[in-house]
Amino acid sequence: MILKSLSTSPAFKKLQLHRQQMHHMGLQISHLFDQQPARFNDYSIAAAGLFLDYSKNQITEETMALLIELAQQREVEGQRAAMFAGEKINFTENRAVLHTALRAPRGHATVVDGVDVNSEVHAVLDRMEAFVGKVHSGEWRGASGLVITDVVNIGIGGSDLGPKMVSRALRCYAHPGIRSHFVSNVDGHALDAVLNQPGAELNPATTLFIISSKTFTTAETMLNAHSARNWFLRQFKEADLPRHFVAVSSNLDAAGKFGIASENCFGFWDWVGGRYSLWSAIGLPIALASGFAHFRALLDGAHAMDEHFHHAPLAKNMPVLLALIGIWNRDFLDYESISVAAYHQDLSAFPSYLQQLDMESNGKCIDHQGLPVDVPTGPIIWGDVGTNAQHAYFQLLHQGSNITPVDFIATLTPQHQLPGHHLLLLANCFAQSQALMKGKSALQVKEEMQAQGIDELQINQLIPHRTFKGNRPSNTILLDELTPMRLGALISLYEHKVAVQGFCWGINSFDQWGVELGKFLAKSIEADLRAPATSEVQDSSTAGLIALARAAKVS
Repeated sequence: MILKSLSTSPAFKKLQLHRQQMHHMGLQISHLFDQQPARFNDYSIAAAGLFLDYSKNQITEETMALLIELAQQREVEGQRAAMFAGEKINFTENRAVLHTALRAPRGHATVVDGVDVNSEVHAVLDRMEAFVGKVHSGEWRGASGLVITDVVNIGIGGSDLGPKMVSRALRCYAHPGIRSHFVSNVDGHALDAVLNQPGAELNPATTLFIISSKTFTTAETMLNAHSARNWFLRQFKEADLPRHFVAVSSNLDAAGKFGIASENCFGFWDWVGGRYSLWSAIGLPIALASGFAHFRALLDGAHAMDEHFHHAPLAKNMPVLLALIGIWNRDFLDYESISVAAYHQDLSAFPSYLQQLDMESNGKCIDHQGLPVDVPTGPIIWGDVGTNAQHAYFQLLHQGSNITPVDFIATLTPQHQLPGHHLLLLANCFAQSQALMKGKSALQVKEEMQAQGIDELQINQLIPHRTFKGNRPSNTILLDELTPMRLGALISLYEHKVAVQGFCWGINSFDQWGVELGKFLAKSIEADLRAPATSEVQDSSTAGLIALARAAKVS
């Protein structure tokens, strides 16, 4: 499906004019609440157990109508249907995009190249369930007969970020007999910190490694895997490897040569992109950490959001609304980044996960026609957990020269019994979004300081520093509780938001060619680091850096 550039859309031009009119009017979000007593009800939506309040955005009824019109003109509905139908919308790699098939229930037909893949998906899930059951029951034991106590997942990118994020988020559901560890960075300090941390060194007799690499050739993953293998073989024999190493890979031959039995390899498909793969066998560490029943609930929550996204009309569709507000902020209000503030400690890895999901998907500037996109595309994603973030970077959000929209994420019910904590946490979350919207006027600052008896001269000096302009947008997403189902729905929400934005921008959200160049160049630099002299192809800066590393005898 090839579309002309977004800026040629009639709705885009209407939105540009609409934006100019709002600017001339000096429209403030807080004024919109004064004018619309029911604004919260009018600009909020519930779906798949999540609640989205998008009322604190610089939007009116006309804004939303024009954004829906834009989505229709960009054929979002048709592209959505093509994705769910298994059409090869990842056109640069000639692949379908069917992560939604991974969480569809048994018997839910999904056809790719004339084959219903649902039975294949559930065959892998059944194997995962059986394996997890053996590990948790103690039926699967290490080579010396001891039960498995530690699981180390070795992968990178989508083979790490998703499983790590979910395993941490579902801490309260962790299986009591399993400690989970994740290694992705090729930096040896990362693997060393897991294997040899003083006072918490792993025991190879009770450690299970999962090597996650579709091709079993990913450079960073395989170096870490071989180093873990060597660590294990200091105490055990090669014949013992199958009891301590399993693979998530489609390359059975390479895994076999490594020492992993074919029956301990869990495969997935080329229509599963890395950043969308936690729902596949890549999620094996999640199932081992939390139990397969909770992994299944995670899939069910994602499927519930899939169904909503697939069938709800655009104007009542949570991922679509979130995406369109993002396009409004990015392309019409010129906001370059989004901060994600998750007010739940167990979602500490969620912003990092979203960085890959969003920026690897929509960090593109070439459209379906191979032409430069003439509007800004993917925003920069960054963030941390509240309330930590408030004491780190919220100063910039409130008074910085750049306006950054914020996605606040919170739960209504905590998973701890400590009195007072959750109430204060939510008070902070709601207060921050209100403060970003309302700000504080010079008059308010003056009256507060006068009430405190502060000298008038000092008041006049301090007013500019203590004034907040406000009118800074945010969304608030509420979960009743951070359960596997709600987490699945939350992740699916953002997946579909990213897809809709890609549909509108006319880019391919499902490839990642930009990741490849650095990998390619690293091979020649690695060769130069090993060689006695630097090749002539390197620029002077790179050659100088190589020389310094060689002089330091880097190995």
